Amino acid sequence: MERPGWLGEDVDLNRPSPARIYDYLLGGSHNLAVDREIAEQVLVAMPDARAGTLANRAFLYRAVRFLVDSGIRQFLDLGSGIPTAGNVHEIAQRTAPDARVVYVDADPVAVAHSRALLAGNDRAGVIESDIRDTDRIMASPEATRLLDPAEPVGLLMVAILHVIPDPDDPAGLVAGLRDRVAPGSYLAVGHGTADSRPADAAKLEEISRRTPTPLTLRPRAAVERFFDGFDLVEPGLVWVPLWRPDPGDEPGPHPELSANYGGVGIRR
Repeated sequence: MERPGWLGEDVDLNRPSPARIYDYLLGGSHNLAVDREIAEQVLVAMPDARAGTLANRAFLYRAVRFLVDSGIRQFLDLGSGIPTAGNVHEIAQRTAPDARVVYVDADPVAVAHSRALLAGNDRAGVIESDIRDTDRIMASPEATRLLDPAEPVGLLMVAILHVIPDPDDPAGLVAGLRDRVAPGSYLAVGHGTADSRPADAAKLEEISRRTPTPLTLRPRAAVERFFDGFDLVEPGLVWVPLWRPDPGDEPGPHPELSANYGGVGIRR
């Protein structure tokens, strides 16, 4: 297989990447045949998967706008993925030019493209790291330069916690981050679930086992536990199309087909 010019020499062409699979489902172009093969299998198992991915991304956009309107001026986007149109810094800085954003991803392609996109923007940076390595993230030059621990921060964990298995204690990861940020900080979570379509979700989880980061689709109660120590803002933890939809963009009759919960909470 010919190596694309945008792909680093150290990236295995035969190893699928969750970030690149997600990029393909979002309609992006930074993905490989091995990623597209997995994504197409996903679409066979769950034909609405692309719509659900787009709904999850739209939830992220609305959550960022809400946080900016709530006074948040610094963001930590964990598992940020490959840049697509309408990135967090673009959304936040459109309304608040002084907003600061730190992106974190373990995928070298996502990090390389983020760095290229952020060239010349001194209010945004990117860290290549597993999001579970919170000590390394918070001590990094980018985080110490851009994030003020005395100020509230917007923690963004959209489409990332469901690739962290239960033995790795994702709830403990979130709690650790909660305890490191100031009161008044916010947490936004978008998370896949099998609640609305268990048979399709079982197929999706099986396909994901062929990737380095298999999915753990959790029930609503398990997702809600990520908000321990936070107060959920209205409308609470809901199907992502139902979370504060934009005027004129009302969700369809079956928001549960998104198969993703979304919610935002404020740290007590």
